[in-house]
Amino acid sequence: MLEKYVSENGQVDYQNWLTEKENLDAYLLTLAELPPLESASKEAVLAYWINAYNALTVQLILANYPLKSIKDLNAPWDTNCFSVQDKNYTLGDIEHQILRKMDEPRIHFAINCASASCPRLLNAAYQEKQLEAQLNQVTREFLLDPSKNKLLPDQLELSKIFLWFGKDFGSKSERLDFIQTHSGIELDNPKIDYLPYDWSLNE
Repeated sequence: MLEKYVSENGQVDYQNWLTEKENLDAYLLTLAELPPLESASKEAVLAYWINAYNALTVQLILANYPLKSIKDLNAPWDTNCFSVQDKNYTLGDIEHQILRKMDEPRIHFAINCASASCPRLLNAAYQEKQLEAQLNQVTREFLLDPSKNKLLPDQLELSKIFLWFGKDFGSKSERLDFIQTHSGIELDNPKIDYLPYDWSLNE
């Protein structure tokens, strides 16, 4: 479904995905019935919850389509939408209580909130064995996308993701190291500003 309805640049064809809404619902039921085992690797757990978050976000948009923005909905991140082993989760729970607690800041470039300024929705599922390469790919792409970040050695205009989730990336110097490592751009004590965030639907 991701290959079919998501373009290379992350634009989502929600209108046609509606025709396969039942298949997406079935996928999420399967995920709910098959959570990671306690013996699962960190990569397997991350991939599971990233895929769940992205699928649940698409499901939410399809259930309310057409709409201009996910922010038009009432409490989109605080409404129970997923039940695993008799425990209910909101999108916020998955992001803040599970993914952010796994000490992997690159998750912020893998989960998608259905908005123009979000990192693009990858048109493939995340997989345990490919996760390291996939996270590096989406992080680099997001950093080097001039509509999301503008990077010069002495000046950074960053996505507000780096502001909202700053502590996930560590101190200022650790954040700069992260950006330099994943973008390949040598930084020279840059001035940092933040770009406006566009919440319009990524369709």
